[in-house]
Amino acid sequence: MDKSPQHIAFILDGNRRWAVAHNLPILSGHSKGYDTAKFIIPLLPKYGVKYATFYTFSTENWRRSTEEVDYLMNIFHDSFCDANGFMMKNNIKVVMIGDLEKLPPNILEKARYIEDLTKNNTLITVMLAVSYGGRDEVIRAIKKLVQDKVEQKIDMEDITEERFASYLDTNGFPYPDAMVRTSEKRISNFLIWQSAYAEMFFLDKLWPDFNEDDLRGIINEFLQRKRRYGK
Repeated sequence: MDKSPQHIAFILDGNRRWAVAHNLPILSGHSKGYDTAKFIIPLLPKYGVKYATFYTFSTENWRRSTEEVDYLMNIFHDSFCDANGFMMKNNIKVVMIGDLEKLPPNILEKARYIEDLTKNNTLITVMLAVSYGGRDEVIRAIKKLVQDKVEQKIDMEDITEERFASYLDTNGFPYPDAMVRTSEKRISNFLIWQSAYAEMFFLDKLWPDFNEDDLRGIINEFLQRKRRYGK
């Protein structure tokens, strides 16, 4: 367990294609994807995972149809309401990352409530990337850093990789050891700074079909890989 990935980042791809493949309304695929995430999260500590980040809604997803965006926002709202029981029962801490100010006020309020409600939970920390994009995160971090420089809170020699990382949404949390994506083979603007040395796993299946056997396979393969960090 001490060699298992401490932090796994998940790109949940294929929900809409899953619905089409099952002759269901496209939007129902997102509900099934949420059910899969809800099934997988409590299993992660069993394999030594202490942190998990889920790419749930990207900055680019705002460009989708109003119907689909509204449906996804409703899923977020319902999942946050459900978190009162699910997250507390399973001792899960929830942290939100992304440009959260773009969320509808009722969703943002509920998200902040869940963060506060679960802040003392200790079994696993789940980061939900909502309204998130890696490039957007870097730009927002640069703006904060520049503002501190303008206000003379930092000097040029203070700007290091560690200092820059402190301005990112994930400040205070370890970088992912592994990144998992279903159905496609790219990272799609997800944790582009943090994933520099993450082990990549691309599965030829849709996210709603992801199961414990897949998770176990990823853990086992991770344990076989040699991580050299450029050395």
